[in-house]
Amino acid sequence: MNAPPGSPPRAPVRVLVVDDSAVMRALLQHRLTREADIEVVGCAANATEARALIKALDPDVVTLDIEMPGMDGLSFLEKIMTLRPTPVIIVSSATEAGASATARALSLGAVDCYAKSELQRGTGHDDRGALARMVREAASVRRGRPRPRPAPPNPSTAPRERREAAPELIAIGASTGGVEALHSLLARFPADCPPTLVVQHVNACFAPAIVQSLGRVSRPRVMLGESDLPLARGTILLAPGDAKHMLVGGAGPRGSRCVLRAGDPVSGHRPSVDMLFQSVAERLGPRACGVLLTGMGRDGAEGLAAMRRAGAHTIAQDEESCVVFGMPRAAIALGAAREILPLASIAEALYTPEEIAR
Repeated sequence: MNAPPGSPPRAPVRVLVVDDSAVMRALLQHRLTREADIEVVGCAANATEARALIKALDPDVVTLDIEMPGMDGLSFLEKIMTLRPTPVIIVSSATEAGASATARALSLGAVDCYAKSELQRGTGHDDRGALARMVREAASVRRGRPRPRPAPPNPSTAPRERREAAPELIAIGASTGGVEALHSLLARFPADCPPTLVVQHVNACFAPAIVQSLGRVSRPRVMLGESDLPLARGTILLAPGDAKHMLVGGAGPRGSRCVLRAGDPVSGHRPSVDMLFQSVAERLGPRACGVLLTGMGRDGAEGLAAMRRAGAHTIAQDEESCVVFGMPRAAIALGAAREILPLASIAEALYTPEEIAR
């Protein structure tokens, strides 16, 4: 990734690799050091070494194994987020235990996750730049960023524009930092919320564990999206991963169904937020609401604009509460957002205080 002509060269992203396996440390270092704009400044085998190196080297990004002896990665992540906020990418196995711990780490503030299976295929395997892309995105996260906070005690004081009518369907898009944001937002949804579809950019192997993690904090039922699944009140569907796009199909709100469709990546992603939002605009128009949360890039911006043109209520997360103000910024630039709100106020723009409380 080169700097524009005439501009000074950018300093490389400085990465600390933390993993108890010498083989994994070597594979991570090999994959990252072949990138001209990324520098591995140190490696640690456990939390004690990692703590000392973070203080000494002040890395831009930490890759963290959460299955380590001694202090486990989750406990260490909590300490990092509390004492010395640093962007963290979790490197984890796709086993049930590894995926569950990864989902927990993302809810605690890790910005992304990378599957060890991508490394275990060997140095000759090409992950299409996924790890390097995650590192670059993580490096753009503001240090000391505010963690999601509960809504104000008196929600009526939060700035918002109330809908004339409740939406029949809610569509949500998120990427970097999105799992943490979804935990905060969906925890405030009432049990009988309108059918809600969520596209979160994440490796497919971690999606089931994220569903379970969200289900523990949400009153509505949280499920993986399935083809031809009827959309029902009190249900939140998460796109199952990177194999297919998730859309809304059917001939009206009562006949609306979840559709999983194969196809090329759109806006660089599959599933794509743009594809979900476009389908909602076409099927439900003004009867829906679209919410675009934190994330790198611009996936969802065009789709949110289509929803607003169709008369839907559209919301973009504000810059201050975003981990990465990329996707919302692009949507706002297009005039796609009817409201620009902090994360803590989005639920109050969708529901009355009475609906949230019940």
